[in-house]
Amino acid sequence: MTKNPDLRTNAALSLDAYWMPFTANRQFKQAPRMLARAEGMHYWTPEGRKILDGIAGLWCVNAGHARPRIVQAIQQQAAEMDFAPPFNMGHPKAFELARRLIEIAPAGMSKVFYTNSGSESVETALKMAIAYHRARGDGSRTRLIGRERGYHGVNFGGISVGGIVANRKMFGTLLAGVDHIRHTHDLARNAFSRGVPEYGAELADDLERLVALHDASTIAAVIVEPVAGSTGVLLPPKGYLQRLRDICDRHGILLIFDEVITGFGRLGSPFAGQHFGVTPDLMVVAKGLTNGSVPMGAVFANQHIHDAFMSGPEHLIEFFHGYTYSAHPLACAAALGTLDTYAEEGLLTRGATMAPYFEDALHSLKGAPNVIDVRNIGLVGGIELDPIPGQPGKRAFDAFLHCWERGALIRTTGDTIALSPPLIIEKEHIDELVGIVAGALKATP
Repeated sequence: MTKNPDLRTNAALSLDAYWMPFTANRQFKQAPRMLARAEGMHYWTPEGRKILDGIAGLWCVNAGHARPRIVQAIQQQAAEMDFAPPFNMGHPKAFELARRLIEIAPAGMSKVFYTNSGSESVETALKMAIAYHRARGDGSRTRLIGRERGYHGVNFGGISVGGIVANRKMFGTLLAGVDHIRHTHDLARNAFSRGVPEYGAELADDLERLVALHDASTIAAVIVEPVAGSTGVLLPPKGYLQRLRDICDRHGILLIFDEVITGFGRLGSPFAGQHFGVTPDLMVVAKGLTNGSVPMGAVFANQHIHDAFMSGPEHLIEFFHGYTYSAHPLACAAALGTLDTYAEEGLLTRGATMAPYFEDALHSLKGAPNVIDVRNIGLVGGIELDPIPGQPGKRAFDAFLHCWERGALIRTTGDTIALSPPLIIEKEHIDELVGIVAGALKATP
């Protein structure tokens, strides 16, 4: 492989200017971890060192890196039309993509609204929920309910309904009229569960507590991740999501699924709603929509949500919301190339085939030093570590650094190691990835 010394030199010269997101900037710039190329299951550093991608880039490169159909689609679109205004104008690929998405979506999800990220998709869904009730003459329903330890992006609406304290504590009072139900993490009863844990469906009843406190007539929507990813891979107990759906139906509350991570095959079904047999009113996606190649997100809406807005004079805007880059031509082309790749290789369901082997490999880490839980579903796994007293997060971060040095990219959140490899992963990749993690656990004090 050809090395690129200029890349190394330029990177070294420009480290100080870039304020990196969700990064320990001072630590990184003392010992930078740079990526220069990617293909299939791997990255390469500027020096030519090969790195096994254990997290699909950042939960997003579901089809693997540099896939030919996606690359070609982006190149052709850039040469044909670089941008088209999304307000009062359209382009064919935006409509083609919406049709293709509806074909794989849960039944009833029949409308698609484009955004540019998961964070924007969340903001859009929250606004849709509040505006929907107002359009129906039920304008008192403005309250939004999230969940403790939930992650819904980094815009003000998302961190307001989110429940990760570090993401919230520095940014003031956030949105008013937001509350949270309990999270589903229960180590005492569910540690080392294989797949969905047995205990905890009754945690959904915490929504009834908030209904009693605020009254259902004030609540617009509840938003949850079917599987909470960024907080450390927290799985819904058996029956939990259906119970939440039933409570929402009983009280006229919209249910929003944040499928930014679980969407597009991560659990072995196109979407988590299908995997669990529960259909939300609104569904938030991003990441795997374009295989991470071009920023894009979307909100799927049930037909009745959309139709509530379709009243009044036809020349007037029905929903005052959108983005300059909604339905960006390059993003739509990338998404179509991504859907083609998923379909041709059966990737939206391949996770179900690989899940048992992945599960066995992950649970082989039970008994490894400092491992207090292993969680898995589809092709996503979490290995929770006992924190170092007084140094939360350090044990997992040390394991992350060890894996990087030995040729694997993993993700950590707090003291949990998260794995979410590309859906093209083979058994030998799973063995290599889990083997490197095992070595890191043994080497990490």
